Amino acid sequence: MKPQLLLSLAFLAFTSTFYGQDQQRVDSLVGTLKEQVDEERLLTLRELFMEYLYVDPKLAKPYLDEGIQIAQQLNDTSLIAQTTNEHAVFLLVNSNPKDALPLLKKALELYRLLGNKERESAMLNNMGNTYRSLGDYVSSLESHMKSLKIKEEIGVDSEKMAASYWNIGNSQGDLKNYEASTAWYRKAEVIYDSLDLDADYYNIRYLIGLNLKDLGNNEEAMSYFEEAIEYYKKSNRHNDLAAAYDNLGIIKMQNDDFDEAEVYFKKSLDISKNYGEETLVAVTMRNLGVTKYHQGKLKEALELQVKALEKLEEAGARKLMIKSHLHLSRVYHKLGMLEKALESHKKYAELNNEIMSTENIEKINELEIRYQTERKEAEIALQQEEINTLNERAKVDRLTKGLYAGGMFSFIAVSGLLFFGFRQRMKKNHIAREKQEEIYRQEIAHKKKELASQTLHLVQKNTFIQELKENLENIKASPEKFKTEFRRIVMLLRKENASDKDWEIFKTYFAEVHNDFDQKLKTLYPDISEKEIRLAAFLRMNLTTKEIAATLNVLPDSILKSKYRLKKKLRLDKDTDLNDFLNSL
Repeated sequence: MKPQLLLSLAFLAFTSTFYGQDQQRVDSLVGTLKEQVDEERLLTLRELFMEYLYVDPKLAKPYLDEGIQIAQQLNDTSLIAQTTNEHAVFLLVNSNPKDALPLLKKALELYRLLGNKERESAMLNNMGNTYRSLGDYVSSLESHMKSLKIKEEIGVDSEKMAASYWNIGNSQGDLKNYEASTAWYRKAEVIYDSLDLDADYYNIRYLIGLNLKDLGNNEEAMSYFEEAIEYYKKSNRHNDLAAAYDNLGIIKMQNDDFDEAEVYFKKSLDISKNYGEETLVAVTMRNLGVTKYHQGKLKEALELQVKALEKLEEAGARKLMIKSHLHLSRVYHKLGMLEKALESHKKYAELNNEIMSTENIEKINELEIRYQTERKEAEIALQQEEINTLNERAKVDRLTKGLYAGGMFSFIAVSGLLFFGFRQRMKKNHIAREKQEEIYRQEIAHKKKELASQTLHLVQKNTFIQELKENLENIKASPEKFKTEFRRIVMLLRKENASDKDWEIFKTYFAEVHNDFDQKLKTLYPDISEKEIRLAAFLRMNLTTKEIAATLNVLPDSILKSKYRLKKKLRLDKDTDLNDFLNSL
């Protein structure tokens, strides 16, 4: 399981606080069960269930089962909804989202019948995380946005608001919108810090570390991971500790330190195997398989990749299966098993195209824009209501002045001054409201431009993938044409890498949505080259070093050197971040 998802499951339970096993407390709760019945007993069962859920789910199951039985016997709708949700949470923690989703829908309907808005919001939140684990990102973000909207309507506390910020940050991270993701995480981080919620605070900082890793800031990311690891060790957070080791292994692997990476992956596996988090086991097995591949241990790599894919298929973790198919294809190819390599690559391309499609990304960005727009409109409506109230007061003031007009010249004079002041305030309010509305319109327009910028690269990439798929289909249909079709694929790859026409189209579109970015660079730095402008544009789109390297078909080290030369060309000092500077243009 991807660590972002694992950590977000905390919010699927009953508060956003992570429970850690306290044996003294557990013994006390078990002791009280002996004399309890009905609702009182159910409450204690629930406490025991929460104590074990994230520490050892197998030990939590008996308490859950008895609680479900008591709720059914009492025939209490609220208790049935509660235990139904708890059953779904248990399935999610044990990597079974397919079976959890129907239970959450049932709990949602029960809470709607009860008119319990707060619990309705919680179920939508849980459903969002479940859809996410199934790779349905549109439904996931839609559920989280609905949950957040209800919370804003009913006025929940800041801790529950932070839960929604956390989950929306996860959704943006899934789509590689790492800066938007981090912005949502930072909102949650401020709340957890102010409330001294250490568990949630370290978790959210760990997630920020993941974004830094994906942006290529490995050193900074490692400091966030190491900080979280110390906390996870102290609090017996086994699955989270396993996830953190897994990500440290990924960083080592990116640095070509495969022996060190293997050490971290094995640490992660040892922990996750003992505590039943099957999806995390699968992901770490896959990563260990990649390490074995680079070490030349192909048979071990194949065995690990096959097992990892089987576990992910069983769990229904479709997004995580994308990379598994890709890595399996590479192992098959290295072993000379070309038919299986092509079959695995085909599955990779189809699943990647389906889950990470431009249409889905547009829908998700539109959901966030709609949320921001509705929020601004609500604020404007509130301002309008305040103005209407002031207008009514003005009418009353005028009537009152008329009634006392007979003998109160001095009062009229004072009232006139007050009314004049009031009209001035009204005028200022009107001007301020118009300015604010213009700011809102500009913000929405900016978001739409960012949306266009983010989707452009995927549109071009999907066109290329479709053409590549057609060539692979030809090879599958007629193996005897392998050499001919393989040459075509190589030519296609070169074309994709070197097409000046595509770059000119991209540059024109990019200039439109980023206010003539290239012209600004040329004006400020007349000696800047076309290649340097291209690199600057990719950095302005917040692509990582690895993504730029893949796009230009060069090694990441080459991009790092190019970034250094570009920073030098732009005459930036050591303390000025290149990305921040380009984003400011």
